[in-house]
Amino acid sequence: MNPVLVLLLIAVWLGAMWLGFMYVFPVLFAATLVVAGAAALGVYCLHACRTLAPSTLEGPSPVAAPETAYRHYLLGQVWRDWWTISRTVVPQVYRTARGVVLVLTRTLLGGPWGFFAFPVWLALCAGIVAAAVPASVFVLALTVLYGLVAAVGLAVWLACVLVLAAVERVFMGYARILQTCPHPFCYERIGLPEYACPNCGARHRRLSPGAGGAFRHVCRCGARLPTTVPLGRFRLAAYCPHCGGRLPERIGRVRVEPLPFVGGPAAGKTTFMVLGIRALHARTRAVHGRLSFVEPRHAQAYAGALREFQRGGRLAKTGPELPLATMVDVELPGRARRILYLFDPAGEHYTGATEVESLRYLDHSEALLFVVDPFALPQLRRSLTGEEQEFVDEAAASSEEDPADTLQRVLNELRSRPDQGRQKRVAVVLTKTDLLVRTEIGRGLDPGADPREWLDRVGLGNTVRTLDQVAAQVRYFASGLGTEPADVADLLGWVTGLPAGAADGGRPPSDVPPEPPGTAPLRTPWPVRGRGPGRVPAGYQVGRWAVLAGLSVLTVATIAGAALAAAERLPF
Repeated sequence: MNPVLVLLLIAVWLGAMWLGFMYVFPVLFAATLVVAGAAALGVYCLHACRTLAPSTLEGPSPVAAPETAYRHYLLGQVWRDWWTISRTVVPQVYRTARGVVLVLTRTLLGGPWGFFAFPVWLALCAGIVAAAVPASVFVLALTVLYGLVAAVGLAVWLACVLVLAAVERVFMGYARILQTCPHPFCYERIGLPEYACPNCGARHRRLSPGAGGAFRHVCRCGARLPTTVPLGRFRLAAYCPHCGGRLPERIGRVRVEPLPFVGGPAAGKTTFMVLGIRALHARTRAVHGRLSFVEPRHAQAYAGALREFQRGGRLAKTGPELPLATMVDVELPGRARRILYLFDPAGEHYTGATEVESLRYLDHSEALLFVVDPFALPQLRRSLTGEEQEFVDEAAASSEEDPADTLQRVLNELRSRPDQGRQKRVAVVLTKTDLLVRTEIGRGLDPGADPREWLDRVGLGNTVRTLDQVAAQVRYFASGLGTEPADVADLLGWVTGLPAGAADGGRPPSDVPPEPPGTAPLRTPWPVRGRGPGRVPAGYQVGRWAVLAGLSVLTVATIAGAALAAAERLPF
């Protein structure tokens, strides 16, 4: 080849390189850098919208249906969304950039013209590679954005959880809310019941402010459930977490008051319980309150007992099985509210230490109702004449268990408690006084009067003094079938901590109501609201939209910053 021609070609190539690197390379590199960066940003925003915008469980970042309730969005799903976007965008941007570089290399450097197109190729490839730096900065900034959203959201969530938990604790402490199980072979104290979703029936064991949400938990079916009693949790169906038995409505909002009826066989416990419910029902009606049974079977048994009284018959003997508490929900005007657990076991459960030990509800009681059958007192039985004994045997069954022995077994069991079995209130009820006053030893004892001195005279002096040591307050009461209902209502209200007459400012009449109480609910059920089982919870949607909003702001700020930087560098 002619040396002159070679020198000419070299000169042309050097001139092309000089022109390319001096004028073409800077402009093309900057343009490529902006276009490649904008393309990477666009890809990221596109996949972010595809991931965060859907409201269904399916999608690029699917939300797994929980076993019971969804966890808070910021405790897991937010980072799964971030990882889904990152693991999708980064490989796609890398593959696209690599493919573009390969195409440019084959096109611009694939022939003799490559010697002259080298500045163009280098500007394009360098711009594409250099775009990785602002793209990485953007991804890092987005990760910081995710962390910021998560940190702020979790701080608000934690503050709400602590405040709501404290409010509920103060509420339950101020109202002295006690929750216990009324079911046989359980009788456990309950910290937090299980709550059933009113839509699908799923049991929620930890329906409280926590990982599932502060104000609401979202069930697997999409229903939104309240997390505290002040927010309405008492309106859900509740179950014992130990045995699974159904608990009364309004449990957690109203104090449960366990009231064991203590007495030997045939002492008259069931009769007095029926008389007490009848009197309390009359009192609540008189002061415009409400009383209802929790269980329909108890309402039916009570109605049957009233019919038996009207016919002048005797109530059937209580069965030998451990008792389900007769649950009575009482609400009087003002703040007088109680769920009464009236435990009326067969008297045989008090005739031995092992039998008494099975009555685990004694572990929670602050009050006792001690039923004394006067005809079970040894000294009184010895004082009856043959004619009186025959009359008593025909009129009513008598217990063979000495009441002093019965009470001693119960007190021995109570002493195993941390408080040594201390009781706030003990009511001692002397039953069958309508028969007792027809005997010589009981003549002059008025129903409704205080029989303490009389019990002392007939051999229960030691028992009376023991009760004075065990209980802060002891009240004695003489009861018969003809006892004034108002007096019975006063006693039952006192022993259960329910001020039956206080709401009316006096002692209202308590005529027997014509109809027995039923099982009408005393609270409105929780309404089913939610987004349905196929959509993510509202909290998830809000969290995703917050990230999308932050991403939009970050994108606009990036574009504006790039435009300002470019404007400052341009010569005009």
